[in-house]
Formats: sequence, structure tokens, C-alpha cells
Amino acid sequence: MATNSTASRKYEEFRFGYVTCETPLSGNSFQTATNLFLKKNNSCFWVAVLDGNVVGIVAARGNEDDNTVELCRMSVDFDQRGKGIAKALGRKVLEFAVLNNYSAVVLGTTAIKMAAHKLYESLGFRHVGATDHYVLPGMTHSVLEKVFFQVRYHRYRLHLREE
Repeated sequence: MATNSTASRKYEEFRFGYVTCETPLSGNSFQTATNLFLKKNNSCFWVAVLDGNVVGIVAARGNEDDNTVELCRMSVDFDQRGKGIAKALGRKVLEFAVLNNYSAVVLGTTAIKMAAHKLYESLGFRHVGATDHYVLPGMTHSVLEKVFFQVRYHRYRLHLREE
């Protein structure tokens, strides 16, 4: 018997919105999503909604050169984490990749929380490498950044089919 508590909800109960270029969006993050993912035929953007509120987002960007899809911009509201939303969003990207005959899904992350890495692995991704001293956009290479702000960039890949 299901309860009304959001903590007990499974990912299947979240409503997903498939956002298209015609969908009105507001806010800077949505404007970024529109510019990066919705104006290209091989890209897609999903919004997870719970009780009328946006609780998570994810985007997929296809790369026809190597027939892969990049999972990018996954984010879940801090108060909604641990409820299966990120896994459901990740599965939406995997569905998109399969339906569009891509051979693999890739992602890169600077996440330091082990939960993020475990999520990717639970979806079937394999860690394929890391880069130490990764430079984020906007970094200035100052001495302070080099001493206090070292970033490791991890790459993951999920093969869907052989080429």
C-alpha cells in the first residue's frame, strides 16, 4: 500500500516532461538548456516533476561522429535526493540512446560525492578514466586555484551495441 510521503515514492511515480523548442521555459538554467540541447535534432532535455514542482533535470546530446550520446547536465534538487529521481532521469537518457540507435552513452563528471559515481555504475556505466588537475571553464590558473582547488574529471561509458 503506497503512502503519500514523497520519501516513499518510487521513480516510476515521477512525471517526466519531454521539453521541445516550442515549450515555454523560464529562468537562466532553462535558457541554457534551450540553447544547448533543444535547438539541435540529436539532443533532448527532460524535467522530472513531483507535486507540480521541478525536482530534477537531465539532457542528452548526440554525437554522430562516433555514434554516442553524452549524458549531461543531470541535477536533482538537494531535498529530493535519494528517492530514485536521478536513476529515473538516467534511464530516460538510456532510452533515448536505444531508440535512436546510438552505440554508447558517455558522460564526464567532476562529482566528488561517491553517490554520484555509484549511480552511474548502477545504470551500467563503466569508469574509463580520470584526469587530474582538470581546468573548469572560467578558472584562471592562479596560485590559489592550483593550491586549493584541484579538480579530477572522471569519464564513464556504457556500450549499448557493437558498431
